Amino acid sequence: MHSDDVGRTPVARAARGSRPTALAVLAALAALTLVSACGGAGHEGGRGAGAAGRSAPTRAAGTDATRAPGAGDEPRRRSPGVGNEPARRIPGVGDGLRRRIPAESRQVVAVYGEGADSANATVVLYTKRGSGWYRTRGWAAHNGKKGWTTDHHEGDGRSPVGVFTLSDAGGVLANPGSRLPYTRSAALAAPRFWARSHWHDFDYVIAIDYNRVKGTPPNDPTRPEGRARGGGIWLHMDHGSGTSACVSLSETAMEFLLRTLDPDHHPVVVMGDRVGLEVQGRHGR
Repeated sequence: MHSDDVGRTPVARAARGSRPTALAVLAALAALTLVSACGGAGHEGGRGAGAAGRSAPTRAAGTDATRAPGAGDEPRRRSPGVGNEPARRIPGVGDGLRRRIPAESRQVVAVYGEGADSANATVVLYTKRGSGWYRTRGWAAHNGKKGWTTDHHEGDGRSPVGVFTLSDAGGVLANPGSRLPYTRSAALAAPRFWARSHWHDFDYVIAIDYNRVKGTPPNDPTRPEGRARGGGIWLHMDHGSGTSACVSLSETAMEFLLRTLDPDHHPVVVMGDRVGLEVQGRHGR
């Protein structure tokens, strides 16, 4: 089994400190068929289950977008809109995709994949003030291990190109001051039979509203367009390599986004490989 972020939910497993039994392994494999992409669902827990359940948005004190870059930060020279130099439009995004950004959105998380078949990406948070978009901060990131697609299906190993709202968050850890509604749930934890490097992937997650119902915990199982279209696609913590369809970032980045993305600013993610963002945008798809 490949240890990526497919279906990372608690499943039947052997007791801690003992070797997994054949029955436990079979149960785990069976449970994985019920989930899709990063978080998936169809497992125990349901809505708001876990250590603390769903909490209302927490208004954190003002964030410091000018502090020194943290681990995994992307060099500022790559993108316009830095500091007091606003961009009139989100850089690198064609008109078709740009028109899909809601008029009321004042926060855009732009994910620039390095290539159509690459798992490496750069994430930049843009904030709109007046008529200009300011580059708030950027980080190195990963996307689907096989790259990007404009026709995502469950299990294809590619992240979907497009514009998606960001409505809900959660994680295994306590709410760090998220402005988005936050569900703390042990049901989000990565199973311990996976590689140790993946155990903390879902300490913090932000649901990408692809084939999901807004206003529900990230691991809600509902797939409005059907299970074949995939789902459970999140921003989550990075393990150093490609994902199944999600976008992964450093802990520093996830904490910053959770404390900064504000429902009142209608945040969205614009994501795709650099060429795809331009080409699909020009074609209006």
